Amino acid sequence: MKSQADRYQALQYAFMMASLMLGLGVVTNPANTFAQEIEEADPAEITAGERLFVETRFAQFFKTFLDDGGDTNDSLPTGDPALDRTVNASLTSQQLANGPFAGQSMNCRSCHFVDELGVEEPLEGYSMRTYSDFARRSPIPAREDGKTTAVRNAPALVNASLARKNFLLHLDGEFTTVADLVEGTLTGRNYGWVPGEKAEAIAHVARIVREDKGTGDLAQEFGGLSYSVLLKGTDPVIPKDFILPDEFRADVLNATNEEIFQAVAKLIAAYTEDLRFSQDEDGNFNLSPYDVFLEINGLPRQTKKWESDLRYSTQLLRKILRLEEKGQLQFITKNPNTPDGGFEFHDQSFAFGEQELQGLKIFFTQKNHRFQPSDRAQGKIGNCIACHTAPNFTDFKFHNTGIAQAEYDGIHGTGAFAQLNIPDLWQRYRHHNEYLPATEQHPQAKEPFRTIPTTENIQYTDLGIWNIFMNPDFPKSQERIWITLCKESLSESFRVRNIIRFCRPSRLLPKAIARFKTPGLRDLSHSAPFSHTGQVDTLEDVVRGYITNSEMRRQGTLRNGDQRLKNIALTEQDIAPLVLFLKSLNEDYS
Repeated sequence: MKSQADRYQALQYAFMMASLMLGLGVVTNPANTFAQEIEEADPAEITAGERLFVETRFAQFFKTFLDDGGDTNDSLPTGDPALDRTVNASLTSQQLANGPFAGQSMNCRSCHFVDELGVEEPLEGYSMRTYSDFARRSPIPAREDGKTTAVRNAPALVNASLARKNFLLHLDGEFTTVADLVEGTLTGRNYGWVPGEKAEAIAHVARIVREDKGTGDLAQEFGGLSYSVLLKGTDPVIPKDFILPDEFRADVLNATNEEIFQAVAKLIAAYTEDLRFSQDEDGNFNLSPYDVFLEINGLPRQTKKWESDLRYSTQLLRKILRLEEKGQLQFITKNPNTPDGGFEFHDQSFAFGEQELQGLKIFFTQKNHRFQPSDRAQGKIGNCIACHTAPNFTDFKFHNTGIAQAEYDGIHGTGAFAQLNIPDLWQRYRHHNEYLPATEQHPQAKEPFRTIPTTENIQYTDLGIWNIFMNPDFPKSQERIWITLCKESLSESFRVRNIIRFCRPSRLLPKAIARFKTPGLRDLSHSAPFSHTGQVDTLEDVVRGYITNSEMRRQGTLRNGDQRLKNIALTEQDIAPLVLFLKSLNEDYS
């Protein structure tokens, strides 16, 4: 068996080989895959995946019930307290709604709501969700480690699995496939499993699947089939719409725990990958005011073949400006998809008018020259498309926009994050348990840099992909993160000597500090509170944060701040039109 040191050396060698191939033009990324080119998922696996997504018996809390003599097909006598009430950042504890899964244990939907609250019978403070929750950080089951919430805000899952170059998932790039993310979730802390319990978690999931009789309320909503019958896929009693394709089947009674677990993860992944904002038959997004505005003006709604998202975004702005100069732009005043012309799930008018257009121009405007005081005074330079490129409004990359520093300095004082002692590569390697996240391989790791900041410990903060990069416990992500960081560290010249000079892991690690994945911006009104810390309640304050952090980046007081921040010039007067444009990306997701 290889030692940790051996794995680490092998990882370094892999980086050097990757650098040589990149320099020689051997490493390539797949071309963008448009929505219309993605094969439609079979309804059977998506339906089965949805059932498993909302299955409440996979959590550690339910295993405790079984260990105390309970039966797999019985209801819990008392549910996990974490699910009793639906935490909402905008409400007091007395105003919280009863949890839709109260009396049960954790499932995926517990942190990724859709229409469980505030839709059919509106509840104050609650609304439709795009597979996110209402909390700053999601409640999780209590265990002996004392943690009661997740480290980060629950991201919306709709559009999260879109095809992209250099595919990475989670805010810190921990996973390279949706199935890996699902496996990590089912065996992770959000389900109540502490590091070192992965085998126990897998065995428990397999037991639930083997022993399920299909008699529970959830099973009855999905055809009343036991998991063993559903996953085997050959019993003549299975309705046609529930027959799984061969690649999703598993002979539960003869399969190993691991095989059953992987089958479950694969089905949940199929369901999650199908969560997309509405697109027409040509793959164009089509239900937001912004999308309707583009359509009625004959403007392109997706990239051409081989066209980058950034080039598409810059060209789109030019075309809009030309139409505006000619007085030919048409605006939107009603929703063509509803009888009354309004939104069904948003408290705003369905419109794209002059103010939204002004916001669009600010959002798409870039200036790459050295900023002058007059630029900052005049504003109207959002540079937003540098990271939030259309049509998905994300580049799927990782940036430090100052959010981690803002939270940390808010607790410890201005300038504290800049003084935080963060170990270098070799110090971190020699003292893995002192600095890196707890994992199955290192269950006793203290993970100070993937922890919510507190007044009690000045080391606690969240450094994003710093925790994953060059961490041998996450081998699958390394090459992709390295390529991302390396490209940003290079000029346009990709000669091997430059790669070796600028892209050594020891040199790249400081550039990973506090970087997090760029979120998409569609339907933002259904995913507040915002940022990975969940500390921002309104879109107005999101924009104000960029005004502050861009100035800090220019002044050199934002630690490892993204260089793109320097090219933002916004004023207080720019906030209202920018927010209206962002709201024009809302749609009635259901």
